[in-house]
Amino acid sequence: MTQRAQSGPGRRTLLGAAVLGTAGLTAAGPANAAGRGHGTYRDLPVPTVIGHRGASGYRPEHTLGSYRLALDMGAHIVEQDLVPTRDGHLVCRHENDITATTDVADHPEFASRRTTKTIDGTALTGWFTEDFTLAELKTLRAVERIPGNRQRNTVYDGRWEVPTFEEVLRWADQEGRRRGTPVWLYVETKHPSYFRSIGLALEEPLARLLRRHGRHRANSPLLLQSFEPGSVRRLAKLVATPRVVLLSGPAERPWDFVESGDPRTVADLVTPAGLTWIASFAQGIGPTLDLVVPKDAAGRLTTPTTLVADAHARGLVVHPYTMRNENTFLPADFRRGTDPNAYGDVFGALRTYLGTGIDGIFSDNPDTALLAAADFRGR
Repeated sequence: MTQRAQSGPGRRTLLGAAVLGTAGLTAAGPANAAGRGHGTYRDLPVPTVIGHRGASGYRPEHTLGSYRLALDMGAHIVEQDLVPTRDGHLVCRHENDITATTDVADHPEFASRRTTKTIDGTALTGWFTEDFTLAELKTLRAVERIPGNRQRNTVYDGRWEVPTFEEVLRWADQEGRRRGTPVWLYVETKHPSYFRSIGLALEEPLARLLRRHGRHRANSPLLLQSFEPGSVRRLAKLVATPRVVLLSGPAERPWDFVESGDPRTVADLVTPAGLTWIASFAQGIGPTLDLVVPKDAAGRLTTPTTLVADAHARGLVVHPYTMRNENTFLPADFRRGTDPNAYGDVFGALRTYLGTGIDGIFSDNPDTALLAAADFRGR
């Protein structure tokens, strides 16, 4: 374990309080009235628990309800994915295709907006944020994206709007003042090459919002992330906010590589040479969990790779994605019973992943991940 991953009694106490729900986000350093601290991402508790799209295991994702629950549970960071509206506002949706995450299909006034588009090489049919003004989008309500897996979450369908990123920044500032500690955000640019190609670039308006809210500095309580290294590099020229390159399957290529003709795959980027290149413009990587511990043909975990050690050797933090409690999302050796939507042995799976030395993990169920992290830190 690196020195960064070691923890003293003070950090363990803070994490325990977060698990009990008596504290919000914890970070080293004092917070000022706007909820901004002097600590950096390296001062966060390790392992860091990142609320994936909020607490999306319990509330419809990317809603203020989901973000607030993640914060109340004690998640160290709360994640937002950003896509634009037709009039250039950044809103929080996992995808620009809002067919499954809003009630847009129930709005006859928008029936004619249903269309087919090719996004990053994939043809999709549905409704897309870039075809709506913000005012129009605000008439919609968020719904549970995977109701077949999370039927209980559907009780919250229609309760919350689609939030703008500026609304989330204001909310985070207010919560930081109320709780007396900075609210950390983890912000992803979605399909940045596609949006730049249609005149709705993400990086420049994002940088303007970060500067407006004082989250453009190296010690700001916010991390930026993207599956496109080009977007991360562009952001590095606009703000000093720490940056993370997301990494998918080893055979895949970042879409900006596809468009530019760069032949490298994710497998190339996780080599020592690839990680050295990433470290020249980013401070971390967010790999899929399979890049940390691969699965065999039956879906069982095998031997961990050297990715964590290789990344740490280059000064990069490692925040893999995504842990979920349901059997259907767990490695085969940690599933329990025959119901794919029942909870499996998520604590066993988390012990394995945390044991590789990762610095943090994205989780749909922050409370579960926090308990596992507390167990790990208390060993």
